[in-house]
Amino acid sequence: MPYELEKRLVVGLSSSALFNLQEANEIFREKGEQEYREYQRDNQDKTLLPGVAFPFVRRLLKLNELRPSDPLVEVILLSRNDPDTGLRVLNSIEHHGLGITRAAFLQGKSPGGCRL
Repeated sequence: MPYELEKRLVVGLSSSALFNLQEANEIFREKGEQEYREYQRDNQDKTLLPGVAFPFVRRLLKLNELRPSDPLVEVILLSRNDPDTGLRVLNSIEHHGLGITRAAFLQGKSPGGCRL
C-alpha cells in the first residue's frame, strides 16, 4: 500500500540493480527490442534472481516492521521497460515478498528528472 512520501526515507532503484537481468539485457543488445519484448513476455512467470542491490533493499525494507502502520522506508522501482515487459519484474517483487508498492516504467526513457 503506497503512503505519503513525506517523513520517510525514499529510495529509487533500477530493476537491473534489484534483479539479475543480464540474460534479458544480452537479448536486447544482440537481437533487438522486439526479441527482448517477446522474451520478457514468454518468461513473465519465471522469477528473476536477486541482483546486486537485492540484499540491501530487503534489509532496508525490514525497517518497516518497526512501524507497520507508518513505514519508515519507501522503495520506488524505476525501470526503462514498459509496463507490459515490466510485468516480470513486478511478479518477481511479489514472489520475493518485497514491500515495493511503487514503480515507474519509463518506456525506454531515462529516469533522470522523473517526478513520482
